[in-house]
Amino acid sequence: MTVQWNKDDLFFVCSMIEYVARKTHNKTKDIVEKLSDKALLHQLKVASVNHCLSFEQVCDEWIEEYGISEGSFDNITTCRYNVPSVTAIGRVYQILILDVMELYENVVEAIKHVFNSFISEEISDFNSNVYYSNPDYIKCSFEAGMLLD
Repeated sequence: MTVQWNKDDLFFVCSMIEYVARKTHNKTKDIVEKLSDKALLHQLKVASVNHCLSFEQVCDEWIEEYGISEGSFDNITTCRYNVPSVTAIGRVYQILILDVMELYENVVEAIKHVFNSFISEEISDFNSNVYYSNPDYIKCSFEAGMLLD
């Protein structure tokens, strides 16, 4: 099944993954694991409509539809600095996924690999500088499988 999507749809889905993770106290990879390939494709397809709704409403729909339970991960209260916005983090993921798309067969595979990689843990550490690092640095680190010096 081919789904038409664009970079704004990807941005919305990445931002929603971050939003749902924060609201439910889960890691972003835990949210992505709850979404099947078909569900991710569906979310990309409906992103152009869902972006007109509040994040809260779409989040509640995801929680119910995908059975996302409350977790114990909290990177907000432990943050010693200004917490980046959900959309700022969504943009980091969008750029990285677009930058590494050629490594994967489709966008869903790229989303799953990025969110399940070590770099996702690093991006979620708001006490580090990774989330606001140069996108090329993040991409090269992702491809190397470790943070580069």
